[in-house]
Amino acid sequence: MLLQEEQNVIQWLFQYGPLPKAQVIRLLHNKPPNTAEKIIRNLKKEHQITETDIGYLGLDSRTNPDQRLIQAIWVLLKFVDKVAPQAHYPASYPSQLFFLKENIGYEIAVLYDGEQYLTRLLQPQDSMKYILVVPHVSMIPTLFLPNAPCLFATLDFDGKEEPDVTFYTGKEDNSE
Repeated sequence: MLLQEEQNVIQWLFQYGPLPKAQVIRLLHNKPPNTAEKIIRNLKKEHQITETDIGYLGLDSRTNPDQRLIQAIWVLLKFVDKVAPQAHYPASYPSQLFFLKENIGYEIAVLYDGEQYLTRLLQPQDSMKYILVVPHVSMIPTLFLPNAPCLFATLDFDGKEEPDVTFYTGKEDNSE
């Protein structure tokens, strides 16, 4: 019988596909990093999960990671202490991730340059908020925004394993 944390790791990898090991450790935020590492080691030892040659964890080493989803999870990790372990899951296109925080639903949509049109496909519902991840702040004014509260985010890896996540309100002022 697997521990709850082990079940959570398997569920996340089932839902999202391969993830960077650093993200899985951060998703286990209620455990010290050395305990999270032990959970991962045990799952690998029991052949429940595998590690790829690029340091990603997954259920099957042949599955390719979804880079948009991985970017969305970096944003989710800014709120992880306020989100239950099973209160986030893949969203409907064009969004990548849905999560519940304090009984409010959030969708994270990762947009690349030239994909401003994808925001027209968002279908806002009551009590829904959006976090739109863009490659640079200058893209924000070019977006068609849904009739729902929106927050914007950029990721800056700057040579690091984990990115700096910066949030904007849309007025190009940092609102983190």
